[in-house]
Order: sequence, then C-alpha cells, then structure tokens
Amino acid sequence: MGQSDNLKAIIDWVQGAPLRIFSILAFAIFFQFIINRAINRAIRTYSDKKTTSSRQVDRAKTTTMVLKSTINSLIWAIAVFMVLSEFGLNLAPLIASAGVIGVAIGLGAQTLVRDVLSGIFLLFEDQFGVGDQVQLMNISGKVESVGLRITTIRDKKGVLWHVRNGEITQVGNSSQPKSKR
Repeated sequence: MGQSDNLKAIIDWVQGAPLRIFSILAFAIFFQFIINRAINRAIRTYSDKKTTSSRQVDRAKTTTMVLKSTINSLIWAIAVFMVLSEFGLNLAPLIASAGVIGVAIGLGAQTLVRDVLSGIFLLFEDQFGVGDQVQLMNISGKVESVGLRITTIRDKKGVLWHVRNGEITQVGNSSQPKSKR
C-alpha cells in the first residue's frame, strides 16, 4: 500500500461522514441565520407602520424572542438527530423512547408545562407587557420581562420578583388604555 493509496483512503473517508456532518452543521447555521433574519425583518416592517402602537411593538418583540428560540431549538434538534444518524446510531428506538420519556417528563413536570402554557396565553392575550405597571397577586410594580415560564416585576422598593406564569391567577394592569364602552 503506497502513499497514494493512503491519500486516497483519507480523501474517501473525509468525503464520507465528516463532510456530511460538516454539511449538516453548515445548513443548520445557515437556516438559523436566514430564519432569524426573516423574523427580524418582519418585526421591523411591523414596527415601522404608523398605525402600530408602542404596546403592539413591545408585544411583537416579546413574541419574536419566543418564536426565535423555539425555531432555533427545533433546527438544532433536527441537526443533532441527523448527525447522530451519520455516526450509525439507529434513531428508531431513540425516537420511540423519546415519546415515552416525553410522557414521563410531562407527568413529572406538570408545573413547568403549566407555566409555559400560561406564558403563551399571557403573550397572545396581551394581558401585560414589558414596561406595564401591574399588580400580580400581592406584588405591585413594573414588568421588566415576560418569558414563557417566568415574568419578572420590580416593585417600588427596587426588589425584583420572579413570578411563575402558572401561578398568576389575577392581573391588574394600570398601563393598558381604558376601554371605549
């Protein structure tokens, strides 16, 4: 076996799994960049409209952050599964067990699921947003961030409160405009 045979073997190996893995990772980065750019462009276009209020812009920014993180997680989960398949791992049992593990985690993490679902409804129903003066249960203050799982509020004394969205049962919002009834 000569030097050219060794070089040919190395080139064949590099053109195999390593090249495919590199391609998968490159496409994941590319898709993440393109999708994030499209989301940013859409929010910028929405924000530049003259009929859009600052409250709608803040709500759109919060929703954009959630959408970006969800899509990026999905892109990388798919990329990881594709890379694992390049290493010869049989994904069928892994995907089947993921369903069973998902049910077990869902049962064990009911509060987490409740917090996330409540966070989604808080965002879509526009109950409050960043910068609003609110009263949640016994906490009054200004909303600093709204996430899928936790809302942070700074009270008048400067204390930062982290409230799980699943625990929010009543919201008083003094920043929203009065209804025209």
